[in-house]
Amino acid sequence: MADAISRIAGLDFASVTPERFARIVKGLSGKEIAAIARDGALRKRVLDEVFGRMERQFRPEAAGTLTALLRWRITGSGGNPEAVYETRIADGVCTVREGRSEAAPRVTFVLGDAEFLKLVSGNASPVTLFVLRKVKVVGDVALAAALTRYFDIPRPGA
Repeated sequence: MADAISRIAGLDFASVTPERFARIVKGLSGKEIAAIARDGALRKRVLDEVFGRMERQFRPEAAGTLTALLRWRITGSGGNPEAVYETRIADGVCTVREGRSEAAPRVTFVLGDAEFLKLVSGNASPVTLFVLRKVKVVGDVALAAALTRYFDIPRPGA
């Protein structure tokens, strides 16, 4: 597990493509992801990078006139608190911020670190995670189901 932590900690995220990140996540066990999540500074660095990329991977042509606030609650583990990020889609632009605003989200996703990383790296099906109750969706379920159309989700490959 120390190998997984040092492998992720040593990444220069600026040079890692979404596809390479997806392959890295695919190669991690649940225990390794849990170990990464327990390292508070590394967890924050990974979450900040993933959410920072959302703006770049947004597909405005697919979103059209959609206006929505999405709240992501990544449950804490190993003494780490819950992490909250918000994704706002409006006027063909996606913006992301850390923390909870006063605005009411159209949909809120509640999931653990491992499920979140697998979801955003294309290593898990959102439908499967929902059916298995690994992700809780509060609010507009139809928007949640359509969300993958609005972002370029990496394909981890073999």
